[in-house]
Order: sequence, then C-alpha cells, then structure tokens
Amino acid sequence: MPTRRLSIRGRVQGVGFRGAMLREATRLGVTGWVRNRLDGTVEAAVSGTDEQVEAILAWSRRGPPAAQVLHLDVTPDEGEFRSFWHYPTA
Repeated sequence: MPTRRLSIRGRVQGVGFRGAMLREATRLGVTGWVRNRLDGTVEAAVSGTDEQVEAILAWSRRGPPAAQVLHLDVTPDEGEFRSFWHYPTA
C-alpha cells in the first residue's frame, strides 16, 4: 500500500485541522498520523489503497471549513500503521 508524507501550509493551525483529518482518515480507512509543526504547518503520513490515499490527499487540499490550505507538498514515504492518530507538536 502506498504511503505518502504531507506538508500542509496556510491557515492550518488553530482551525481544527488535526481533529478533522483524524475523523476523515478514520472514515476513509486511511492509517498514519498527523501533527502540527512549530513552523505553522501541519505534517502527516498517510497510508492505504491508492483510492484511499487519493481521497485523503483531495481532502487535505481543502481541509476543514475554517482552514485555508495554500500549498500541499506530497512525497513518497515508508511505514506501516495500524490506525490513524495525532502526535504532539514538533
């Protein structure tokens, strides 16, 4: 299954992005993690079928209603995850 690392820039902290991504990933069956970064971005690793990964990437391009995503960087990554969770800010 493909795994991707995401870096999401814009108004993405303080708008419920992590919680909303956790709910959406769980709904889609995507595994991985999400966290805020000290530089104001949100970082995530997502894994699933091609369709699941594409769906969470599409969601990440817009985020929850209060977010304003300006840029989404996506790079290949490795990792196997059993569920989706959020890490503390790093």
